[in-house]
Amino acid sequence: MLALKRWTPPSYDPPEGEFHKTLIVGYPSGDKRLTYIQMEALTGLTAKDEWEFDYFGITNYPFIKSNYPHHEGIWGWEQEADQVIMIVRNLRRTIVEYHDILWDIGYAETYDVAMEHAQNLYRERPPLNDFLHWRDEYVIDEIQWYGWFIDYWMEGGLMRDIFSHRITTPRHWNMLMIPNGYSREDVDYSLIVGDDVIVTPSYDPHCLNDVSDGCRPKEIISAERLLVNGTGPIETRKIASVLQGKQGIGDYLIEEDAWDCIWEELIINKKGSKTFLDREGLTERHYNFSEEMLEIMIEEQNRLIAKYTGHEWISVGIAQNLVDIITEHRDLLAVELIEVQSGERRLRPHDFLGPKTRARKKFKMNEGSDYW
Repeated sequence: MLALKRWTPPSYDPPEGEFHKTLIVGYPSGDKRLTYIQMEALTGLTAKDEWEFDYFGITNYPFIKSNYPHHEGIWGWEQEADQVIMIVRNLRRTIVEYHDILWDIGYAETYDVAMEHAQNLYRERPPLNDFLHWRDEYVIDEIQWYGWFIDYWMEGGLMRDIFSHRITTPRHWNMLMIPNGYSREDVDYSLIVGDDVIVTPSYDPHCLNDVSDGCRPKEIISAERLLVNGTGPIETRKIASVLQGKQGIGDYLIEEDAWDCIWEELIINKKGSKTFLDREGLTERHYNFSEEMLEIMIEEQNRLIAKYTGHEWISVGIAQNLVDIITEHRDLLAVELIEVQSGERRLRPHDFLGPKTRARKKFKMNEGSDYW
C-alpha cells in the first residue's frame, strides 16, 4: 500500500501479448475518463480514445474510450474490443459538462481541430453568451439522444430512431449516423420509415461482428457513485472485477486488497489525468433548469425506468443496476422541479430555459437584475 501512495503514471507504450480488451462507453461528458483512469491505475496499462485508433492506426492498448454511436464518436478500433462497460452519469450534469468540453475544443468537428484545442480541456468555464446559444439550439434533442444511447448498448446495437425511440430501418439508421448530414426534419421517422410500416429489427453490424462478447455491457458504472466516499470504492471494485481473470489483463491487475487505495489516490488525492474535477471557475450549481426543461428530462428518465423494469429485462442483472441509477437521477430532478415551481429556484437569463420558456420571458427581464 505504501507504493500506491507514491502514484506513478501507467506505461504509455503499447504492451505486448494478447489481451481481452475493454470498451468503455458513455454519453459524451459522461465521465468515462474517471473510469478509464481507474483501469489504468489498477493495471498500469493505458487507455486510448476511439479517434486515436482511427487517426493513428490500430494498436494493442487494452482499454478503449468511446462515445459511439453518438456523433461525437466513431467506431475507430475495428475488431479490437472484446467486452463493454457503460458509464451512466446524471443527465442534468452531462448536459452542462458536454457543452463545456465542446467550448474547450472550439466546437471542433474533426479530430485535427479538436487536438489543436486539447490543451484547453478542463481549464475554465465557457463564456455565458456562447453557452446560451449552444444550449437553446441543441439541448432538447440531446435529452432524446441520451436515452437513445443507453438503449443502443443495452439492446446490443438494436437500431432505433433517436427522437421517437422506435425500431428503425438500416436506411434510416445510416442517415441518422451521418454527423451534420441532415436536419431533424429531414430524418423524421414518419417521412423516412412511415408510421404504419412494420419494421423488422436490425442490429448495427459492428455489434454483430466486431465485439467478441457482444455490445451489451458487462457492467454499468455510476459516475456519481464513483465520486462518493460511501460508494466510490464499491464502483472501483466493480471496474476491477470486470478486468479480473481476463486474458492478459490478469497479469497486470494489482492485488484485490489494494483496490480501495486506488480509489483514494485518484478521487481524493486527484492523481492521474485531468478530469472535470480539475476545472476552475463556475460550478454546475450556477445553472438552474426551467420547468420546461426539467419535465422533458424527467419524461425521458421515466421512459427508461419503465422500459428496464419490464418483463423481458427481469433476468438481466445490469438492468436493475441501470434502473437504480436512473431512478436516483430522476428523483433529484423531481425535487428540483418543485423548487422551480415554488419559486425557491429563481430563473436567470443564463439558465437552461428551453426555447418556449426563453421566448416567453425575453421581454420580461428587469433591467439591472440577474433574475426574471
